[in-house]
Amino acid sequence: MNFNLSATMQTITALLIAVGFKVVGAIVIWIVGRWLISLALRMVDSALRRQKIDPTLIRYINSALAALLNIVLVIGILGFFGVETTSFAALIAAAGVAIGMAWSGLLANFAGGVFLVILQPFKVGDFVTVAGITGTVEEIGLFATTLNTPDNVRTLVGNGKVFGDTIQNFSANPYRRVELTAQLAHGVDPQAAVALLKPALAQVPNVLAAPAPDVEIITFNLAGPVLAVRPYCNNAHYWQVYFDSNRLIRDTFANAGFPVPEQHYALRGPEELRLAKTA
Repeated sequence: MNFNLSATMQTITALLIAVGFKVVGAIVIWIVGRWLISLALRMVDSALRRQKIDPTLIRYINSALAALLNIVLVIGILGFFGVETTSFAALIAAAGVAIGMAWSGLLANFAGGVFLVILQPFKVGDFVTVAGITGTVEEIGLFATTLNTPDNVRTLVGNGKVFGDTIQNFSANPYRRVELTAQLAHGVDPQAAVALLKPALAQVPNVLAAPAPDVEIITFNLAGPVLAVRPYCNNAHYWQVYFDSNRLIRDTFANAGFPVPEQHYALRGPEELRLAKTA
């Protein structure tokens, strides 16, 4: 067998040139593709901002769109090299299903975050209770919501749990009610106590005039009547009104000379019990 070195070199050279052109073409496709993806993302971002869509939702859309377009670009480059992209796309889909099953909790948090951004049950700065945690919203992230609790503990709650549980937004309405009680002694006239407290509560800083504070009998116990004391205020002033109103109750009753509430019990001897049964 004769070995033709010249023909072999020509074949190798032609192959290298073809491969080189393929590589150069792939690099050009990658550069142009990345530029087009960046352009498309900027256009989408600009269009969404003109529509005044929430910035968090814009980041969601841009991230998802960027991932999708980059996958399409990679598949296109593989097709340029002659790789069977149909089977490759099927492999990616199968991998996506497997990853989705493994990361179901993470994806649930991502989906919960999308709904939180779209429906907006609360926003950054609101005072809320979500998934049993109460605090001020610091951030609504892709996968978790960050709260600062009243005792200044930063707490992260998965968005899936946030959206799937009860949400209480204390900042959504212009005012909220402060819940307090005032214990009276048996000898105190409840109406006199109410007449003293109502005008005094109106003088507490940041208590709203409308609706006016509520002061009514709510229940009775062994010590005497119990008043429900309910001033209204803006959420930002809740604790100030709470503590000031408690001090006001104590000072008002002390200045009026009301006796200290005491529990009363009746002790009966055997003779009293016998007489009560025969009566």
